[in-house]
Amino acid sequence: MTTRQGDVLECALMLLVEGGEKALTTAGVARAANCSKESLYKWFGDRDGLLSAMIAYQAGKVRTVEVDAKALTSESLRRHLVAFSHDLLGVLSGDVSLALNRLAIGQASREGSKLGHMLQERGRRQIGRRAATLLNAGREAGLLLFEDAEEAYGTLYGLVVSDLHLRMLLGDDMTPMKKEFAGRAERAVASFLALYGVENVGAGA
Repeated sequence: MTTRQGDVLECALMLLVEGGEKALTTAGVARAANCSKESLYKWFGDRDGLLSAMIAYQAGKVRTVEVDAKALTSESLRRHLVAFSHDLLGVLSGDVSLALNRLAIGQASREGSKLGHMLQERGRRQIGRRAATLLNAGREAGLLLFEDAEEAYGTLYGLVVSDLHLRMLLGDDMTPMKKEFAGRAERAVASFLALYGVENVGAGA
């Protein structure tokens, strides 16, 4: 994705936050981003394609790194997991992600609505697949022990997010909690490593 396309998606995301679904039209995005509708269709296709690109772009803000298992240490794995967890909290608590999720929930009973599926495939599962790459590297390095990377990621996600996302979607004031995101990420990763770290698993066995 080019920088220009990223700028256009940022404009589209802001339109969604500020004006809701009705504001998210190709004409409105083209006007806000100062580009032609032809360019939008060329880059993203129809409106569903634009929404899909917006979701993937937003999900991409959760950083994961491709690591060489041979160079991975317990400390570097912990740092990567903490950075991922902190980013995950930051993205999920942002106005953009909340607007996308609320819109998908509002359309869930609407026949033919694709947004919920897009959020699953281009959002949560995309993030999960990238996280699984890191977890599998940890297993290959002999630092983690699990049978299924998706299940292990589900555990990590639950430890990091807990019921926070639901509370955010329902309108809880999360401003005080955001100040604790760094500490929450550290504690969640510590708990995850207590469950899946090889030394801890061996001790438990």
